[in-house]
Amino acid sequence: MTRPILIVLAVAGLGALVWLGYDRIQDLAEKPARAGGAGPVPVEVATIERGSIEQRRTFTGTLEPKAQFVVAPKVSGRVEHLKVDLADTVRRGQLVAKLDDDEYIQAVAQVQAESVVAKANLAEAENLLSIAERELQRIEKLHERGVASESQLDAAKAGQLIKQARVEVTKAQLTRSNAALEATRIRLGYTNVTADWHGGSDQRVVAERHVDEGETVAANAPLLRIVEMNPITAVFFVTERDYTLLRTGQAVTLRTDAYPRELFAGRIERVAPVFRESTRQARVEVRIDNAGLRLKPGMFVRATVVLARVEDATIVPEQALVRRDGRDGVFVISGDEQAVSWREVEVGFRQDGRVQVSGDGLNSHVVTLGQQLLDDQSMVSIAGQMKGEKQ
Repeated sequence: MTRPILIVLAVAGLGALVWLGYDRIQDLAEKPARAGGAGPVPVEVATIERGSIEQRRTFTGTLEPKAQFVVAPKVSGRVEHLKVDLADTVRRGQLVAKLDDDEYIQAVAQVQAESVVAKANLAEAENLLSIAERELQRIEKLHERGVASESQLDAAKAGQLIKQARVEVTKAQLTRSNAALEATRIRLGYTNVTADWHGGSDQRVVAERHVDEGETVAANAPLLRIVEMNPITAVFFVTERDYTLLRTGQAVTLRTDAYPRELFAGRIERVAPVFRESTRQARVEVRIDNAGLRLKPGMFVRATVVLARVEDATIVPEQALVRRDGRDGVFVISGDEQAVSWREVEVGFRQDGRVQVSGDGLNSHVVTLGQQLLDDQSMVSIAGQMKGEKQ
């Protein structure tokens, strides 16, 4: 039992000695710099710049067609022929599908026959009315001479009125037949399905085909979905924090995984006046010119919006920022390039690894590597030529 205990004690003592030695070495390494000793700390630096910097936000969104609609027949029937297919270009008013029209042609012929009958009935009624009017005139003359009785005159008037009413009825029947004929002709015309729309460009693209030739479809059943792709719309949603910073007309730069090395320019066209209750976000629409139709609806995009711009700002690399005692600051190289001074700063916009700062004594160069070993007035040695200067 004595030997294992001794081994354990020996191992524990050795570990304690190693830990104390490491702690002492770290303390000696940091002490000269922290105490302002003679040993300078090697650092890397960068030039403090003056220039413009922008406040940007990047949002993720989706491309949507500028406009779209579903082509559907107004009558039922069998799809006899589809004139266009997926990805085809469609002109305004172009015939895109043809339905079997045999039944509708027969319906037109039937109503045309009924219209002819109505015209004949009208002609007959008008002839009978003409005869009744002549008979009434003859009875009236005889009545004036005392030859015809009062009852004969009344009978002639009644006959004339009946024939006149008959004419009006047949006229109404003819009008109804003509209307029915026009309706059947319109329904026949609906078997030719066209793609027609108002506004926008004169050409669009078939995005989806819902049926094949030979299928029987009901009235208003979707045949094709046609979209407008130039211009195209990018849609993203923003929270209340960013909503007040956005406005129509702002420039937007977009990237997509399909073309990772290219940037596409757009402008905010609409900002929704309300937030969705389910997400507490508002819809933003961006207009993008898409003359080559390279951007497609449904693509994922990253939209970067310039929210604000400062023309004459003090700019340092983001890695130069140091936080000490809850305050942001930078270490500025002294004029003789032998020491550093701690300068508290107020942080502004950040852009591409650069940050806007404001404060006193911000000139020359700032430390970008080695700040963890520095305090105010620490001695330093600059590694190589100052970063940011010309070689």
